[in-house]
Amino acid sequence: MNSTICPFLHESPKVAESAFIAPGVVISGAVQIAEEASIWYGSVLRADIERIRIGRGSNLQDGTIVHLASDRGTVIGDYVTCGHRCLLHACEIGDEVLVGMGAIVMDGAQVGRRSIIGAGSLITRGQIIPPGSLVMGAPAKVIRSLSEEEQSGIRQWAEKYIQVAKEHADHLRDAAAVSASPANPAN
Repeated sequence: MNSTICPFLHESPKVAESAFIAPGVVISGAVQIAEEASIWYGSVLRADIERIRIGRGSNLQDGTIVHLASDRGTVIGDYVTCGHRCLLHACEIGDEVLVGMGAIVMDGAQVGRRSIIGAGSLITRGQIIPPGSLVMGAPAKVIRSLSEEEQSGIRQWAEKYIQVAKEHADHLRDAAAVSASPANPAN
């Protein structure tokens, strides 16, 4: 299974060479993916009416959906980790943010850098999350400020996924080479 990276209305995705795009991903339109970012299995990034930007070293885990509104794109900062099955819609996520599994961030919301959004949280339309916040709930509320130690630990998740993405890319490349080999009995 391959990923689908396709233009839409004269806008083509721009994916850095060091980025990892897993099989089964769909990327369409005005999407920019920076160095060492990773987009995982089954995710969809659809930039058909505005732009999507994924920052350096950020990872969007399996089943994440990124879309936008007619007047607002989606910007995901550097070293952001988005857990499985997140929905990010016409929003801004600051650098070094952890967005928990199944979280939803709606139109016009802004998440300040070095924050943690709890799994299953709903950041409502236009909600502003201050930097360094722990946010949980549906609708989401700031529970408390994160300690400096907690904030500095967020980037470690993104750095871990940079390494995991390299391992997946190597494995997929090796598997493709074996599959294409004349010595493979299936050929």
